[in-house]
Amino acid sequence: ASGTLTFADIITHSAAMERVISLGKRAAASNIPILIEGESGVGKEMIASAIQGSSDRRSKPLVAVNCGAIAENLVESILFGHEKGAFTGAVDKHVGKFQEAHGGTLFLDEVGELPQDVQVKLLRAIQENEIDPIGARRPVKVDFRLISATNRRLIDQVKEGAFREDLYYRLNVFPVWIPPLRDRREDIPALTRHFLARFAAEEGKPHVAGVRSDTVAMLQDYHWPGNIRQLENAVFRAVVLCDGAQLTINDFPQVAAAVDQPVIEAVAPPKAESVISEPVASQPASAASVEPQPADAAGVSASPAGFEFAAPFGFMRNLDHEGHVRKLTDIEEELIRAAINHYSGRMTEVAKRLGIGRSTLYRKLKEYGLEDADKNAAA
Repeated sequence: ASGTLTFADIITHSAAMERVISLGKRAAASNIPILIEGESGVGKEMIASAIQGSSDRRSKPLVAVNCGAIAENLVESILFGHEKGAFTGAVDKHVGKFQEAHGGTLFLDEVGELPQDVQVKLLRAIQENEIDPIGARRPVKVDFRLISATNRRLIDQVKEGAFREDLYYRLNVFPVWIPPLRDRREDIPALTRHFLARFAAEEGKPHVAGVRSDTVAMLQDYHWPGNIRQLENAVFRAVVLCDGAQLTINDFPQVAAAVDQPVIEAVAPPKAESVISEPVASQPASAASVEPQPADAAGVSASPAGFEFAAPFGFMRNLDHEGHVRKLTDIEEELIRAAINHYSGRMTEVAKRLGIGRSTLYRKLKEYGLEDADKNAAA
């Protein structure tokens, strides 16, 4: 086994995904530029990896770059590289992602986030197969296969003037659209069992060996706004919560709340620090998705004030463990973490949704010691 991902590794029972795989196999046989479109979390990078692993470049590197997770002033240097002394702080020569991908494949995720000046350089790289590292005296020839991906329709960004039309037509030579998980619910049982087996092994819980049929049915009823990535996180959390031999509805309290499934008994909450272990998703509030209340008229006992419980998925706690209102700084830090997680590290989108500028966002990352989250997202 080479460790290379191929289309045989993609778990699907969906006709829509079979079409994606068929397109991907055809694309892998040539050097044609590919544009993969689809919502966040649908598996765009996995399809890109399978294309690379099924092509004649399989023994060469696949270099993935999340264009939305790089600070705007660093994008050009990270993609194209720079010479020592090219600008203040350039103490060493840096080889860019294009040169790292030489002979292999460059995967540009969230390509629509690239600034206009970098779009011009990308267009030249595609046309001429050469790049201009910052501060270099002459261009550098590069041999790369380009796969781009976006979670927004690039043609809409072209119409809005945010993305160059000439670059769009260079990238969109071979479009591949990946349907969201809610449109291929037949894949949910197999994906759930795949993630269950993986996390049960990783978490040292081999006794967790299956999923109840009513639980699978509930998972198929949910609309999964975060797609496969959200399902993966939900199964991870369920395996950690599970004490029996099978995952049950109780192990998916957030999903159960969203689809109005009754949860039989309260589940012990994670500690405050781990409350935001899953991305926040926009879900319709339901009677089951409000914070636990004190004892009701019938005398059913809950927490004395309800603040010991973790907030439901997509909500934030207002009170600390002593029942006092939480500090604004703590809530701000938690919200920023949630936004980074929910938007997969795409800092332009994070800043936009938080209603702040990117420079303000990066300052706050530094203040709260969250730079690692940014670096991991950019990796």
